[in-house]
Amino acid sequence: MSTSPMQVSEARRFQQLRGHLSYLKLNDAAEALNRVLDQARTERMSLTAALERLLEIEVEATEARKLAARERFACLPEPWTLADFDFAAQPGVDEKLIRDLATLRFLDDAFNVLFVGPPGVGKTMLSVALGRAAVDAGHRVYFTTAAELAAKCHKAALEGRWKTCMRFFAGPKLLIIDELGYLPLPEDGASALFQVINQRYLKSSTILTTNVGIADWAGAFGDATVAAAMLDRLLHRAAVAGIDGPSYRLRGHQNQADAMRKGVNARVS
Repeated sequence: MSTSPMQVSEARRFQQLRGHLSYLKLNDAAEALNRVLDQARTERMSLTAALERLLEIEVEATEARKLAARERFACLPEPWTLADFDFAAQPGVDEKLIRDLATLRFLDDAFNVLFVGPPGVGKTMLSVALGRAAVDAGHRVYFTTAAELAAKCHKAALEGRWKTCMRFFAGPKLLIIDELGYLPLPEDGASALFQVINQRYLKSSTILTTNVGIADWAGAFGDATVAAAMLDRLLHRAAVAGIDGPSYRLRGHQNQADAMRKGVNARVS
């Protein structure tokens, strides 16, 4: 069977088009080109509709890659979202405040958020959920514990990378500092934390979770001057959520234990 000049021309044009897409690094569109052309013929799509569908595939793939990159950078410890938090199980949480924070309006005004309360009441879960929402919305987020932050700053200072370290912590739109007060900070830890907060002051938002009441910061961190300066910058624009309810984590473990016990009893009976 002979091939007509028109068929040769169409085949060459297809290869050229795919080559153009690859050259422009529109690799997902290039991969989908044959499928979209078949779909266009089957569904009698207009040229505009077929082109829109092809570019839509590339845009969706690009957004997925960007989201994956933001997720890797964020280092969120769990995939929690606000839908995972049981407000009924933790009456100590101001649900209205959390719902308002979940709109992420606080990021636009470089507001900070402080979650204060004893261990297990849901501070980390809420901070991670807000971080997850920010990642999904296209913002750069970074999660760290206070101890990890202090250690990284200390190492950077020893290696002559202090300015680079400060730029790193100043970069994210939202920085989450977890577990402040759970472990004693090294001698220069409070100063390093202050420097990070100061770098971000009035520029970007910080979420901080702590088991230390604000009135006790001076004693807990060993330097009243640094503690006062840190609080001055954190609280200038901030929402403070004090959580004094029962342990959210312990209740969750208890619910799991009860469910397992019911399952065992059901099998026995």
